[in-house]
Amino acid sequence: MHKQLLLAMNFLAIIPARYASTRFPGKPLVSILGKPMIQWVYERTSAHFADTWVATDDKRIFEAVTSFGGRVVMTSDSHKSGTDRIAEALETIERLSGAKYDVVINVQGDEPLIATDHLSTIASLFDDDSTQIGTLVKPFAADEDIFNPNTPKVVLSADNRALYFSRSVIPYIRGAESCDWQSRHTYYKHIGMYAYRADVLRQITRLPQSSLELAESLEQLRWLENGYTVRVGITNVETVSIDTPEDLEKLNQSLK
Repeated sequence: MHKQLLLAMNFLAIIPARYASTRFPGKPLVSILGKPMIQWVYERTSAHFADTWVATDDKRIFEAVTSFGGRVVMTSDSHKSGTDRIAEALETIERLSGAKYDVVINVQGDEPLIATDHLSTIASLFDDDSTQIGTLVKPFAADEDIFNPNTPKVVLSADNRALYFSRSVIPYIRGAESCDWQSRHTYYKHIGMYAYRADVLRQITRLPQSSLELAESLEQLRWLENGYTVRVGITNVETVSIDTPEDLEKLNQSLK
């Protein structure tokens, strides 16, 4: 029954893409083996979800997506988050296509090698009709730094709901040296892919910023603080994000 429900659901994948970036301006258009990064993301995503669109506020990105045959919509340049851009794009896409979508997947536009496992895992979370929002985590490898504040950590419930997201290391292991914590507990790092039921997406973008969100600078805490359920899928497949020109150079070298 659950599998039939999942197959009957109408999924929409949206890739938000901004030209402006403090650390890497024009990132969606950088070349990876002769193709712009946004094309890599689009092609991998559209191979899994028939309805895939790019949402952008920049005409250069719009024209690039159109040139390789992708579907793209323009959005406002005043959005404070990718979630807000996704919500606007949903309304535009439904108006243009005449379709109605049950679940919207927010795909990160700076992961050119996005894994099929990530796409299928996050979609499968909606096999459970109680799932309002979905996201992904991966166990930290033994050689990864759990104390890096740029890598948010996630604490899970027994049934894989997110209890909290933090830039700090949680939980604190009492009575053990911090260097031994990873051997005493499985820590999960957040992989920034989200999926939302369409009605929930419309609701959460109307919420004001919350105190926890402002404290940690993590948008997902607004949802938890307002009582929404975030279901978590666990993957063992690593993601490759391009945040700086150095990241791009490493990727190009590895692909060559």
